[in-house]
Order: sequence, then structure tokens, then C-alpha cells
Amino acid sequence: MPSEKVLIVDDEKLVRWSLRQKCEEWGYRVLEADNGAAALRVAHNESPDLVLLDVRLPDASGIDVLEQIKKSNDARAVIMITADPQLDDVKTALKLGAYDFVGKPLDFDELAVAVKNALETTRLRTEVESLRGEVRRRAGYHNVIGVSARMAELLGFVNKVAVSEATTILVQGESGTGKDLIAKAIHYQSRRLDKPFVAINCSAIPETLMEAELFGHERGAFTDAKTMKKGMFEMADGGTLFLDEIGELSPLLQAKLLRVLEDRLIRRVGGVRDIQVDVRVIAASNRDLERGVRENTFRQDLYYRLAIISVFLPPLRERKEDILPLVEYFIDRYNRKFRKAVQGITDETRRLMLKYDWPGNVRELKNAVERAMILEENDVLNPDYLPFAVAQQQASYTAFEMSSGSSGNGGRATELPGGRSLPQLFIPEGGTSLEEVERALVELAMAQASGNQTHAARLLDISRDALRYKLKKFGLMHAEEEDEPSTANS
Repeated sequence: MPSEKVLIVDDEKLVRWSLRQKCEEWGYRVLEADNGAAALRVAHNESPDLVLLDVRLPDASGIDVLEQIKKSNDARAVIMITADPQLDDVKTALKLGAYDFVGKPLDFDELAVAVKNALETTRLRTEVESLRGEVRRRAGYHNVIGVSARMAELLGFVNKVAVSEATTILVQGESGTGKDLIAKAIHYQSRRLDKPFVAINCSAIPETLMEAELFGHERGAFTDAKTMKKGMFEMADGGTLFLDEIGELSPLLQAKLLRVLEDRLIRRVGGVRDIQVDVRVIAASNRDLERGVRENTFRQDLYYRLAIISVFLPPLRERKEDILPLVEYFIDRYNRKFRKAVQGITDETRRLMLKYDWPGNVRELKNAVERAMILEENDVLNPDYLPFAVAQQQASYTAFEMSSGSSGNGGRATELPGGRSLPQLFIPEGGTSLEEVERALVELAMAQASGNQTHAARLLDISRDALRYKLKKFGLMHAEEEDEPSTANS
């Protein structure tokens, strides 16, 4: 039996009968009402998918009934029917949300198409709203995992910011703390949630292309500009633009961004006219932008414009109460992804995780749990499959560690010819492989560099390409970094 229900509202019995015959012939279930009060009662009790509504009713105007129906369920389709269509009635009905207007005597072929299209539109709206609800459920601020007092305070502040009319927000925190998650939470908790959320990483796009990415370009603006292209600001109109790693923007683009934030006007590359945009800008950085201002690498006026509302994400080492809830969340997530049934973690795994400082923050924790979930064959996560940086806190899993006074020479560094010296190293009695030592150094460098490959390569005195090779070799390259271009000069 078809699921769609059609309510026919008309005071003429013969009209209702003919409409019933046709609607049942088309495969719909039919409800009837002969006046406005009955129509509202049936619409409330039976929730029809479509209403065929006469404009003239004995006890009310069909326009008034339409308004009441739309107030109770805006997604319900309504087709107005009249023998004497007046232009004002048509305008009012369409303004109130009527799907269509058909005249008497009825053309049933025309009506069949109108009914089919109206119901299809209703189905699509329902599906879209369902998908939007799922996105909101997954991206809302309530999905930011944290039981610590600091996170409770942070999320309360984020909720206030989200529902406010603030148009510029700055999210700051170390790499891996979840700045993108907070940006999405702010968007989907705001009045802009039904509009686009557009994100761009300012460090991932060459400076020569960045202006066109942000502001768009006109046809012929440069060699490859075959057609006009809207930029991120236009695509985010009415919604939110998330500018990740804002500190990487060049001084020229910083100046242009400041103008947009002040005037809400953008101009495409090669364009001659300004375009008005209504965009909430959320900028994020793991760099100290105040320091950038002092060092003249970041514009002071742009910083003050962005920092009207600032959100600071604490590192995971300062909210260790959140580690175990996060682990539970990631275990549940990867149980579903990998079709496993891991129940939890061992006491030793718990001890190591709570002791470790997690320099890569939540991202590092997530990757650690994912790695363990892939390799673990038992129903609990053991320390065996924790990443080296975490497991090295346990002596039996330590390949090497810095240890003052453990070098066997009274705490003095080993002297080499030429006055050079080795750092104080400790190799466990069971020995270790050179490859494990190399892996440990790579992990240590990445941790000290907060995930910045260029900085880590500099610490190891190797090229960035060489570092990327080692990251891939040891399985330390994140999936999203695999496609990232590298250069020999990095």
C-alpha cells in the first residue's frame, strides 16, 4: 500500500468524490474534509503528506487554513484549488508556502503531474532534513569529548559564541587539539547551520593560487582561467568560512582579508566590481599569533580584528581526565569501522596512556588507538601495540631513552675525538635494533615539532623528503598527508 496520504478539502461533495476517485486510481490513500475546521483537525490527527485545498470554504478562507497548516508542519505540500483565481490570492498562497495553484474545472492530467511533483519535493525535503540532522548530530559541540572542568568551561563558552552574532572568531591551540572540530561545532550550533560550512587550509595552497581560492576569479583573469569561478567566501555566503592555519597567509593576503572582514565585500581576481558577502569567519592557528605580531610576520590590525572572540583549546596533557573517555570513544568508533569487539584496555595500557604527555594531543591519541585496534587480536588493548613514543615509558618496551647518570660513566657524556661528545643514552640489557632507535628519533622529532615536518626535518638535520620517506617507512604518515606535495628544498 502506498505510504502517501492526500487530504482533499472542498465543500462540494461531487468535487471531493471525483478527486477521491482519481487519487485512489493514482495509488494514494485519501482523507476528506468539507470545511476549514475539519481540515485542520484531520491534518493534525492524520498528518497527510499532501493537501488539496479549496480557496473558498464555508467557514474560513482557504488562505487562512493554508497558513495554519504550514505553521504546524512546514514540510507538508499544499496545492490550492479555486474556480475563480484572484492574483492577490495566488501571491499570498505562494508566499505562505503553497506548492502550486490549479483552477476549476480540474484538468486531471495536469493535477496528476502537480501531485506527483509535490510529493516528490516533500520526500526530498524530508531526506535533506534527515541528512542535515545527522550532520548536526555528528558535528555538534556536544560531540566534543571531555569530562574535565576545563572542557566543560570551554564548551559552555563555545555554545555562547555559536548562538551569538559574532562574525569573526579565532580558535587557538596546539596541533591536534581539535580546532577544526570546534569550528564545525560553532557552525552547527548557530543560526547558520543550514548554510554552507567551507574550510580551507591556508598552508596547503601556494601563495600564487591562494587569492583566487579565497575570492574567486573572472574568466580570462590569468592563463588557465577559462571560466568564472567563485571563491571560498562566495561559496560560504550565509554560512561559515573556516580558515585553518591563518598564520601562514602572506602579508598581502592578510591585508586583503582584513578589508573583507571590515567591509564584507570581496572582489574576484580580474574583477571590477565588489560583491557583498555574509560570512562568519572562524580562523585557527597553532602558532602564537601575538608573537607573530611582535616579530612583524602577522598584521597587528588583522590579529585584533580576528581576536574579538578568542577560543583557546588546552593541550591534552593539561586535561588528562579526558584521556580515558577519549579512548573509549575511539574504541567504539574503530570497533564499528574494523568490525571488532574490543571491550577496553588493560591496566598497564591505562597507566601508560595516563603517564604519557601526548605532544600530538587528541590526534596522536586517536592514531595510537587506531594502530592498536588494527593490530590487537584480543578483546582488550595491550601495551604491545602502542606506538613507540607511548610504550617507551615501560622499561620492557624502551628502545632507548635520555637518561642522566645512566651512561655508566658517572653521568658524563662520552667524549669523542675533536672535542665532540655523545648525548647520554641508555640501551636496555635486552638490546635493541638500530631501526627501532631510528624510528624513535623520528617520532621524537615529530613530537617536539608538534607534527610540523619541516621543523622535524631540521631537528634531525635531514631534508623534508628524507623525513617523509622515513615516516612512510615506519608507518607514521597520516593518510591525509600521503598526497601532500613535498619539495627537495623543504
